[in-house]
Amino acid sequence: MEVLESQAGGSYSGPKTIDASTEARPLSCPRHQGNVMELFCSPCETAVCEECVGGEHTQHAIMPLRDMLEKHRVSLQGQLDAVKKRLPEIDSTLQVLSEILQQMANQKSSIEQDIHAIFTELQKALDMRKNVLLVELEVNYGLKQKVLQAQLSSLLQERDRMHDGCTLAERTLLRGSGAELLLASRQLGERLDELAGHGLPLRPEENAQLAFVAETETLHASIRTLGALNARADACSQTGTSEGVRRCGVGRPGRVTVAVREDEAISGAGRKTKSPGSTHVKQRAVKRPGSKYSSGKRKENPLEDDLVFRIGTKGRNKGEFTNLQGVAASNLGKILIADSNNQCIQVFSNDGQFRNRFGVRGRSPGQLQRPTGVAEHPNGDIIIADYDNKWISIFSSDGKFKAKIGSGKLMGPKGVSVNRDGHIIVVDNKACCIFIFQANGKLVTKFGSRGNGDKQFAGPHFAAVNQNNEIIITDFHNHSVKVFNSEGEFMLKFGSNGEGNGQFNAPTGVAVDVNGNIIVADWGNSRIQVFDSSGSFLSYINTSADPLYGPQGLALTSDGNVVVADSGNHCFKVYRYLQ
Repeated sequence: MEVLESQAGGSYSGPKTIDASTEARPLSCPRHQGNVMELFCSPCETAVCEECVGGEHTQHAIMPLRDMLEKHRVSLQGQLDAVKKRLPEIDSTLQVLSEILQQMANQKSSIEQDIHAIFTELQKALDMRKNVLLVELEVNYGLKQKVLQAQLSSLLQERDRMHDGCTLAERTLLRGSGAELLLASRQLGERLDELAGHGLPLRPEENAQLAFVAETETLHASIRTLGALNARADACSQTGTSEGVRRCGVGRPGRVTVAVREDEAISGAGRKTKSPGSTHVKQRAVKRPGSKYSSGKRKENPLEDDLVFRIGTKGRNKGEFTNLQGVAASNLGKILIADSNNQCIQVFSNDGQFRNRFGVRGRSPGQLQRPTGVAEHPNGDIIIADYDNKWISIFSSDGKFKAKIGSGKLMGPKGVSVNRDGHIIVVDNKACCIFIFQANGKLVTKFGSRGNGDKQFAGPHFAAVNQNNEIIITDFHNHSVKVFNSEGEFMLKFGSNGEGNGQFNAPTGVAVDVNGNIIVADWGNSRIQVFDSSGSFLSYINTSADPLYGPQGLALTSDGNVVVADSGNHCFKVYRYLQ
């Protein structure tokens, strides 16, 4: 015979068999001492002895006790079997519930990470867009201010000339003798006629119109409905088709999915210059000739340009960055990073090993307030553009301050480079012009002004110099790259606003390879494009393995790789470059 055995707080350990022979112990009659109960009274449902049958159970149906026990055994065994059949079902359901709980806990953790990541990206996009709008405001304000200031200065100068002429004429009329009046009348008359008839810019050449429009209602509506959490009983990892829903059901593991449309969340954030990462531009890469990095074998994931490594996270320690900007690479295998908001320059080897850092925050000579551009002079000196200090600092190769140049001339130097003559090329982002200095600080020439003409700039960023000593400038708000000869004469420009091949959404970093090809960091489109020396689009550097977010400075290392400041991701990255 089998019976169930259980323990408090425990689980069923299986059936236990009891031999019927161990239960065949005689039952003594409690009423008639010495008698054994071997009979069973069916109406009274009790065991009796022979003497009991002759007494109160005389007219009752009597049967052997052994037969009744066997009948009960058969009945109990059937009930036991029915219960035992249910146990596997319970165990199976317990297993499914346990798996569902574990799967749901894992998905909850994963979804929490997704939500944090998405909103972090959206915040970065908003911050980037805010910065772009502030820069555009500064540029447009500067353009209008320059026109009005020039008109104001011209009128003030003319007014002073008229005051002087009137004062001289009045003095001659009141105090001059007849002879003096005769001698001065002709000269004074000509001067007064000239002043009276001189054309004056009396009509304002600009207006005060500066307006900001933001479609925040749509943005707020999108934010209020951003994301969707699906926790219904029919949710599963299948697609949302009828077939996928059919396969879902209660008791089957399901997936809880949060769907967020980032494009809706930032649709009202702006129009003209998109923030980096706000659109995903498909890179239609064109294969360039192979190099030492090409094996000729087909890869499973055929990336023509691979990420070699990335260095950095957000922070203030060695190898950490806060708003890194300019990048330079030396012939001696060093990578220089202008760590703008940490007010220092960090130096690494070509393989990413940290070497040293230098720079102290401040506004005195030898200190850095906002380093944005960096370059190495052929003599080994490190040239740094300090945007907020409005000068160029020169340090020795080991980080010792030597001199500053450009003070009093520069308004907001952003990028810096060195030409074949050892002259220092400075991109003045705020003044929208280019300065060329000798290493001792003497100004050689300057060119450019605010505007959208061929020889004008709107927020220029960085510069590079090719083998012909030609100067290549990225014109941020004009969405183009412009090339000038060594004297500053305009030669050519290329690029327009957009996301297609050869178009830009605010270009930043620029470098030139040994073949004269121009490599450009496309800030708003978060990509790197390659052009030939005439500005014709060649290809992209494939950054898909680790996407960029608002790239800034860019340079070619001495071992032929491209290093780029990935400002939005607080790191710099090195990619193989197939020349």
